[in-house]
Amino acid sequence: MLGKTAGGLYWMFRFLERAENTARLIEAGFRIALTRSSDPVSEWKSVIVTSAAQAAYEAKHDGYDSARVIDFLLRDAENPSSVQSVIKAARDNARLVRTALTSEVWSAVNETWMLLTDRLKHPVAETDLPEVLAAIRQQSALVRGALHGTMLRNDIYDFCRIGTFVERMDSTARIINVKYYTLLPSPSLVGSRMDNVQWETILRSVSGHRAFRWAMDGEYNAANIAQFLILDGRMPRSLAFCAGKIADNLAYLAKQYEDEKHSVALADALQQRLRDRSIDTIFDEGLHEFLTTVINDTAQLGLQIEDDYRFNA
Repeated sequence: MLGKTAGGLYWMFRFLERAENTARLIEAGFRIALTRSSDPVSEWKSVIVTSAAQAAYEAKHDGYDSARVIDFLLRDAENPSSVQSVIKAARDNARLVRTALTSEVWSAVNETWMLLTDRLKHPVAETDLPEVLAAIRQQSALVRGALHGTMLRNDIYDFCRIGTFVERMDSTARIINVKYYTLLPSPSLVGSRMDNVQWETILRSVSGHRAFRWAMDGEYNAANIAQFLILDGRMPRSLAFCAGKIADNLAYLAKQYEDEKHSVALADALQQRLRDRSIDTIFDEGLHEFLTTVINDTAQLGLQIEDDYRFNA
């Protein structure tokens, strides 16, 4: 496969995943701001920090409030990670690789772009926010469903899935990291009811609330929820699950091409870092330090994949 085509597939699905993750992040910020109305500024700032857009945001705005943060993350054309920007980028990449996609996948991506472009033509009022965020999640699910239901399991499929899970892993790690060190108003509240409510809200932000109840026989607290979101291989947004899928799909590519690239070794090392661990050992290591390493390693893996498969060639 041409590197340009592989890159188009990979980035199309990274951008689609980013749109969904941004919607989930806004929803989490909205819920937390409602539970801690005494300090909404810090909550909305944490949303921007998690999205890795603090510098870009502060270059345009001199304060944090719901209207400006929501508009920046959903609609701002100058923000390359806004939902409007990444949906357009996903559609542009889909056009680039149109002949590698089934008609169902192309139609789903194009429909997503048209629907969300219409929904985001004007600033989104808080009363309309839940409906708009639900539409973003539903359209992302529509594209994934078309991919799973119609695409041949070959290198095209592998690049799509790698893009999805690299983006998802980065997002989950950032959400947990910023929650633990930014959202808490004081270290004295660790383990308190306020702390547990915030962890439960983060669980909801990755659609893991009901799954947690099914999988974990324990209360909503930092240790149990962190274990579920980091180490539980059954949870499709956990770090362990994402690392496993990245490693699997890179291994499939190595087998198809009969050429094991350096990215395979990096993916295996990242997966090994999450294998046979307990949340206690991660807390002993330092949750912030552990997650920062995961975020950096995921970014390095993404760059290595681009280099190995010559996305820019």
